[in-house]
Amino acid sequence: QAQLVESGGGLVQPGGSLRLSCVVSGLALDNYVFGWFRQAPGKEREGISCISPFDGSTYYTDSVKGRFTISTRKYSSNTGSLQMESLKPEDTAVYYCALYNDYYSCSDYASYYDVMDYSGKGTLVTVSS
Repeated sequence: QAQLVESGGGLVQPGGSLRLSCVVSGLALDNYVFGWFRQAPGKEREGISCISPFDGSTYYTDSVKGRFTISTRKYSSNTGSLQMESLKPEDTAVYYCALYNDYYSCSDYASYYDVMDYSGKGTLVTVSS
């Protein structure tokens, strides 16, 4: 049975860093487009980053470009990560990792981030002084 488990969230001061991890079991990570989306209190879900093993493409929403970096298998096999730098209070949200079976490229991730095949239960990131 497929399972995704996020970790690495917590309380961090503005300007700080966090690295989120997503351990995937029951599936081979390389067979799916891998992404992160978030949901802030009182707001809609937002697809923030994606990486494709098929064409090597990546996607970052404008608000995180230059601050967040997505990777897969960099720290451990079958694990995806999101390195977050220069965190801002507006980054406060529950962060979820997800896998997508029906897509090839991340170029249009903004259009399909909410139709994942698998996702985890999320990890809370709070950016506050």
